[in-house]
Amino acid sequence: MRRREGEAILAALPPGALVIALDLGGHMPDSEALAGLVARWEESGKTLAYVIGGAEGLDPSVQARADQRLSLGPMTWPHFLVRGLLAEQLYRAQAIRTGHPYHRAWRP
Repeated sequence: MRRREGEAILAALPPGALVIALDLGGHMPDSEALAGLVARWEESGKTLAYVIGGAEGLDPSVQARADQRLSLGPMTWPHFLVRGLLAEQLYRAQAIRTGHPYHRAWRP
């Protein structure tokens, strides 16, 4: 199942995309560091493709294709819920980059 899903993911990736795989073993930046990473990724000029695996995790072929591996933390989340978590973190990253008060960096 994981292999078939991996093949489908790889086939769906835009050519030349910068692939960011959501993976438990990936880098775990805080929100400010993620904002910096997203800025750097966007400056590459490549299409960004965030890859979220299914219940079995990402196939090794997808992990090998990934340019970056990103973790939202050590807890296990249902892959459908990760979509919302990632969307919120990308929104937060944009708010940080533009100086919008959404992030509330002053809070402990």
